[in-house]
Amino acid sequence: METLLSKHWHTISSKDALRYLETDDEKGLDRFAVKKRQNHFGQNVISTQKKQHPFYLFIRQFHQSLVYILIAAGAVTLFLQEWVEATFIFGVVIVNAVISFLQEYKAVTAMAALAETMKAEATVIRAGKQERIDAKDLVPGDLVRLQGGDKVPADLRMIEIHDLRIDESALTGESIPVDKQAGQMEHGLGLALADRVNMAYASTLATYGRGLGLVVAIGDKTEVGRISRLVAGATEIQTPLTRKIAQFSRYLLVAILVLAALTFTVGLSRGEPFFDMFLAAVALAVGAIPEGMPAAITIMLAIGVSRMAKRNSIIRKLPAVETLGGTTIICSDKTGTLTKNQMTVQEIHTIDGRYTLSGTGYAPEGAVQPASPENPDDENSRALAQCLACGILCNDSRLLQKPGNWEIDGDPTEGALIVSAAKAGMGHDEMQAAHPREDELPFDSGRQYMATLNRDMASDKHRIHAKGSVESILEQCTAAMTATGEIIPIDRETVFAAAGDMAARGLRVLAFAQSESLGENVAEGMPNEIRDLVFLGLQAMMDPPRDNSAAAIATCHRAGILVKMITGDHALTAGAIAGRLGMIDDTADDSSHTRTGEQLAAMSDEELMVAAEESTVFARVSPEQKLHLVEALQANAHVVAMTGDGVNDAPALRQADIGVAMGKNGTEVAKEASDMVLLNDNFATIVSAVEEGRGVFDNLIKFIVWTLPTNLGEGLVILAAVVFGVTLPILPIQILWINMSTALLLGMMLAFEPREPDIMTRAPRDPGLPILDTQMVFRIFFVGILMLIGGFGLFELAEWRGFAVERARTIAVNVFIFIEIFYLFNCRSLKQSVFRIGFFSNPLAFAGVGVMIALQVVYTYFPPANRVFQSAPISLGDWVSILVFSAVVFGLVEAVKARLRKKNARATV
Repeated sequence: METLLSKHWHTISSKDALRYLETDDEKGLDRFAVKKRQNHFGQNVISTQKKQHPFYLFIRQFHQSLVYILIAAGAVTLFLQEWVEATFIFGVVIVNAVISFLQEYKAVTAMAALAETMKAEATVIRAGKQERIDAKDLVPGDLVRLQGGDKVPADLRMIEIHDLRIDESALTGESIPVDKQAGQMEHGLGLALADRVNMAYASTLATYGRGLGLVVAIGDKTEVGRISRLVAGATEIQTPLTRKIAQFSRYLLVAILVLAALTFTVGLSRGEPFFDMFLAAVALAVGAIPEGMPAAITIMLAIGVSRMAKRNSIIRKLPAVETLGGTTIICSDKTGTLTKNQMTVQEIHTIDGRYTLSGTGYAPEGAVQPASPENPDDENSRALAQCLACGILCNDSRLLQKPGNWEIDGDPTEGALIVSAAKAGMGHDEMQAAHPREDELPFDSGRQYMATLNRDMASDKHRIHAKGSVESILEQCTAAMTATGEIIPIDRETVFAAAGDMAARGLRVLAFAQSESLGENVAEGMPNEIRDLVFLGLQAMMDPPRDNSAAAIATCHRAGILVKMITGDHALTAGAIAGRLGMIDDTADDSSHTRTGEQLAAMSDEELMVAAEESTVFARVSPEQKLHLVEALQANAHVVAMTGDGVNDAPALRQADIGVAMGKNGTEVAKEASDMVLLNDNFATIVSAVEEGRGVFDNLIKFIVWTLPTNLGEGLVILAAVVFGVTLPILPIQILWINMSTALLLGMMLAFEPREPDIMTRAPRDPGLPILDTQMVFRIFFVGILMLIGGFGLFELAEWRGFAVERARTIAVNVFIFIEIFYLFNCRSLKQSVFRIGFFSNPLAFAGVGVMIALQVVYTYFPPANRVFQSAPISLGDWVSILVFSAVVFGLVEAVKARLRKKNARATV
């Protein structure tokens, strides 16, 4: 039995499937067989991964290089009984750990969401009786009845079909419900999931008709269970920011240890006391560590999260904010992401006219208009009116107005027909009341059409209305109606040519016809077969692109970001949508921009990497292939954002550098596997999120370039004091004061810098480059050396003038603080002049400076602060020298920026 469950069930007959599973086609399984199989196969549920204990998650937050440095420095300061310094250091470590823990505790719970999709009831036939049971109690071999509105409870091989249609969009990406059939599939082994029309899969939804299916897979063995394993196996990779910060931290760790060891060794070689040199080495380590950087990065990312929430983007993981800014490729699902997932009639063809319809989606807003002036006026076209009326009367669905939107109760295709008629002023309820249905021929996959018998209440006459595939309807037609209502012989070649043109553009085409009047009474009702119909017209529909999708894609292209479509839908439909959105040149005679799942399956890993890079549209792909495409692009050194809304998107969403799920129409599985959720399901929102992400990264770099010169300068001051054998100009407690107070009051103000105007015309950052380029590294060393000159020089000058060491150190501390204040305005733009971007464009920068100056006054003149920090009051002359030197630093940095602007301008000419 276990080996039988691995069969390709769509390739065998229903009779053989029943025989393999030892199931009676009328009575189903007996109670003994059910019990035995439940013991063997277990419950019809998806396994969930055991979650990590919260304590483990919390402890894991300390596993970072910078945190190790801080903990070591804190331990040393405790050993030296420097209680204030230790409190400062350990406070920073704990705050960072708590913030990171709270973010991770909300992490991926996609397995639980997948299990939720399996919770349902099922109508089953057992021991010859029909009963309703919990779907988790199903076993392979059970007979399950489905009807419109039921969620499919397990993977079923359909053995009996009555006009059954199933919406599989969440699993396959197919934009319209699939007509199911019970026959054996020819050439079935290579068929994509969406083409296996004799199968029904767990978690999909029956929208119309009824059927009987044989359970062939339950729980983890179902297609949705297989996706569950893919989600579990997808690697949750580090973001570019976390990778670069980790690498930067390792370099910083080595540099700090080398400098500390050098300081200690030089001091001992000069005959200095061991304890004093150990204290100096600790002071250098504390000075070189950017204590405020982890907290500042976390807070800056959180501010980015808040900004994005105002633009309809909810960030589930903090680093995703920055990752968006570094995105090089967006892989987007089609159905429900780039499109509305609402079928809309785009064109109508009659025998002598072509019409276009404005408006998209289910809202009955828009108009039916002639495609060219030569066409008859739409209000006077009899064929058009009858074609639209036929779409309403031969219809089992309803259009419902809900608060804020319109919805379809029934089949989306039929809903589109109701909306197209409404755009011409025809109301569904009024038409049905004026032409009540008295009989029908339901849609059948063999006939490929549906027909209804309606009574005209005004004339008390009957007429047959039919809709279906172009081939099946034309086979029943002998005539056609013109715009004036004249009945003429039908020209089938003209109709087929029009249908072929629309199908080639990715439109789904339905044909409509009606009978002549059947008189006042039709005692026999609807005939089993209908003949001699009058052709009315064709209605062609498509799931239309979302508003602003094309503009959003164009913005991505300007920003150097490639957009690729990865969908389970048909290649023709996907290519047509891609052409309308400007993703590909749909007029070019080149099929290389579109690849199918069948083509991808035949490729080697190397060929897949090439195809992933060169092609734009990937159609009819499976969940595994979506995942492999994302992996191939990442192997090509891309930072990949993946958007989606269905269960089938979840593995790729998790594997991507950033997974983006739809908030309104997306499945819970997709949301839980994602890093970001779009509240309005609008692809254009991704562009605004990318813009915010780039702004956040810009501001992070500004903060790093602003804060590191201080750490470098502090370390160099300590090293210089040891080398020259003089008193330490600043103490560890004073270094901690400088670093923590300025990081929060000055550096954090850079998080509120407005985005620079050219931010969305720059190319994406190369993910292989380090977090700081050579120009920024030069600036850090340049300003750090200026801080060394100012701090060490003014300290030595004060001692030479006979000032007390507390006063000299207070001067040195204020030199660092005020250089940081002036340098803050240099860093508000790393390349442009602060006067060019708007000197007063960030009011919070001035607020932070004001508070910082007030605190420095307290630090310098308030006696309790003097005792804690070993500071002392300074004179007006001291302040003048501090401010003059700080202003000189500001001018020198602006001069360096100006020179670099000229150099870069010459390089681009």
